[in-house]
Amino acid sequence: PHCSPPLTTPRVPTGLHSLRYFHVSVSEPCPGVPQFFVAAGYLDGNPMGQYDSELGRFVSRPDWVKEAVEPQFRDTLTRIKQKKQHVNLQDLDNLRLRYNQSGTTHVIQTMYGCDLLEDNSTRGYWQHAYNGRDFIAFDMDTMTFTPADDGALITKRKWEVDRSVAERWRHYLTTTCIEWLRKHVSYGRPMLERK
Repeated sequence: PHCSPPLTTPRVPTGLHSLRYFHVSVSEPCPGVPQFFVAAGYLDGNPMGQYDSELGRFVSRPDWVKEAVEPQFRDTLTRIKQKKQHVNLQDLDNLRLRYNQSGTTHVIQTMYGCDLLEDNSTRGYWQHAYNGRDFIAFDMDTMTFTPADDGALITKRKWEVDRSVAERWRHYLTTTCIEWLRKHVSYGRPMLERK
């Protein structure tokens, strides 16, 4: 696969609030793409901040986020993204071996987040792609992983043996993500209402 712009602004359905994170891990450096890892967060499709492996920390983008978000949130996001950077490096190596691929550029993309609907119900999303194709997704309602091919089936089996993987994602999507979404909506209400 070729290197492409790592992140695009997500489209958000009307009538709800959303918090989305996008990760892109690249096995080889590309023009305009940090050598290994980029992560970005969006509130209702508006950029909130970004982490990349060259900078090594999460940086809040719009002024309202810089002013409103507690420093410990940025510190927590930095630690999480640094850990994820190392995990994805291992994942890239494992997937190249699993698919019997050589040292060309390979990419893992991850999208996860949650929505708060008008009726106060919630929903969560988590999915991986490898080299621009679906790889595996988490179904929060059934607590199962849906593989896109035989290579992803290996990951599905591994994660279903260790039920804590599904439990951690469910907890994050139904609790942590929703808590942060509500906080960010309250911080950014003036900006969101202008949109």
